[in-house]
Amino acid sequence: MFETNPFSALFDTISPTVMQAFVLSMIALVVAGTLFDLAHKKSARYFFENARRNRGTRTIGTAEKVSLVLKTALVDWLAAGEFCNSQRRIAHLLTMYGFLAYIVATVAMVFGHPETADDTPVIWPLLWHLGALLVFIGGCWFWLLQRVDVAAEGRSRFRVVRADLFILALLANVTAALIWSYLLSDGRGGWSNIALGLYLTSAMILFGSVPWSKFSHMFYKPAAAFQKRVEDANGSRANLPLPVDAPATLGSARTPPANY
Repeated sequence: MFETNPFSALFDTISPTVMQAFVLSMIALVVAGTLFDLAHKKSARYFFENARRNRGTRTIGTAEKVSLVLKTALVDWLAAGEFCNSQRRIAHLLTMYGFLAYIVATVAMVFGHPETADDTPVIWPLLWHLGALLVFIGGCWFWLLQRVDVAAEGRSRFRVVRADLFILALLANVTAALIWSYLLSDGRGGWSNIALGLYLTSAMILFGSVPWSKFSHMFYKPAAAFQKRVEDANGSRANLPLPVDAPATLGSARTPPANY
């Protein structure tokens, strides 16, 4: 199961061109949905106007900007440094890296090795299954224990709002993918077709619901993190009030007053 390209079982009945067109259409839905979300929420306009207003007290050079980009990529994106809660960070990293492996392996198997399972290097089905498992573990951990309304407000784990569309569609997709692969390896053709239908349906919901889910946030967060680092570096955030629980540095311009 873990070493077999599950898409190769479809090539006898479905043309590789059709499968590749489906994957490309999902990518197009993400791009179109993100652009629509940017236009609808005016997020790009907000970032540019905020950057223009907050020029700060010093000019940042090219070398420093490159350093800020690297720090944003390594700390805020790759290491999920925005999360103070270690458990939530781990859940996020499991889901993020699992999703990346899952998507990359899907593209590699559908576009690079479309004829037979024997033509597929074993690394790609292994990555596909491992990525799906990581998403399932990280997603369930977040859904059941780490959501703010569950962990902090004591709400039911099974209460669903529109903001949950992304994580639920993602969990449904990887779960259906794993079940489909297992049924194929076990030779249960009828049941595997049902699982395939659920897999494709959940994929269309996941990638087609970008304007209404939190999918596009994965593109916004690095930009917001970079902007925050720029504002810290150029001094435009120096006069902002500290959070209540933030440690103050003695003598700092942002030190709270003594009677705070």
